[in-house]
Amino acid sequence: MEENVTYTVEQVRSKISEAFPTAVKFESKSKPRRLFMTADKGSLFNLCKMMKDQLGFDQCSLVTGVDRCDRMQVVYHITSYSSNITAEIVVDIPRDKPEIDSITPLWGGANWHEREAYDMFGIIFNGHPKLERLLLPADYTFFPMRKDCETGRR
Repeated sequence: MEENVTYTVEQVRSKISEAFPTAVKFESKSKPRRLFMTADKGSLFNLCKMMKDQLGFDQCSLVTGVDRCDRMQVVYHITSYSSNITAEIVVDIPRDKPEIDSITPLWGGANWHEREAYDMFGIIFNGHPKLERLLLPADYTFFPMRKDCETGRR
């Protein structure tokens, strides 16, 4: 990406829509300098790669899981400091096979967030360089943030 290139929210939305016409949907929520979108699981890595390489998104500040009972979700917050835009990307993944590609190769800081989502929700980040428990002991056999987790409840 060229140095010091900035984009408006509308320009980023347009470029993403053009590159991913069916895989990415934009939410109608509106906040200044924010983008809210959903993406297909299979498109996430390429979407993030485009955001980093072509649109100047510098940092991943959040990767977390959400248990919706019928499905799992992974939520990402990706920021472009030059354009002053933060994008929230939500990806649905199957509850019975909660796997998605790691974005750690793009933003090293995603490493810890993905490990925490694995530790708490059991989400597998394919291609992660060291996917192992971060907060809980390695021998735990459950994921405490899953709504079906009974262990440890009072």
